[in-house]
Amino acid sequence: MTATGTFGLSSEARNLQWLLGNLVEEVPGVRSVAVVSSDGLLLLSSDPEAQAQAAQAAAPGADRPAGPRGSSADLATIVSGIGSLTVGAARLMDGGGVKQTMVAMEDGSVFVMSISDGSLLGVHATPDCDMSVIAYHMALFVGRAGHVLTPELRSELAKSVQTAESAR
Repeated sequence: MTATGTFGLSSEARNLQWLLGNLVEEVPGVRSVAVVSSDGLLLLSSDPEAQAQAAQAAAPGADRPAGPRGSSADLATIVSGIGSLTVGAARLMDGGGVKQTMVAMEDGSVFVMSISDGSLLGVHATPDCDMSVIAYHMALFVGRAGHVLTPELRSELAKSVQTAESAR
C-alpha cells in the first residue's frame, strides 16, 4: 500500500486497503489504483511499481527517485480531473450521473468509476488488459467499499496519506 501501513488504522480502513491490494494483485493488467475523495484528495492507493521503486530507494546507498511521475499522486490528479470533466460534460448533455469513464491510450488505459459518496476509483492498466475484467472488478470494489466510505473514514484515510507523505 502506498497510503500507509496498517498500524493505528481502523478495521474499516484496513479492509479497504486489503480490497484495493486484492484488486491490483488479482486482476491482470492493473498497474496502479487510487481512491480519490470528491474534493480530489488521495485516500488510498496501491502502486506495485512505485512500491518496488520505494524499496530500492530505501536500500542503503540507493539514489531517491527524481520526481512523482507515475506515482499514486499523479494518478489521483488524473482521476480527479477526468471525474470533474465528465461530470461537467454529463450536466451539459443532461446525461445524468457519470458511472464510469475509460480512456484508451496507445500504451495503457485509465478507468474511472464513481463511488456512492462522490469519491472516485481510478485504475491505470496495461494496453493489453481485458477492459471488461477490469470494469467488473472495479464494480465489485465499488459495491463493497461504497457503503463503508463514511466522512469519518475518508478523513482517517486522508490523514494517513498525509502522514505517509511527510514521512518520506
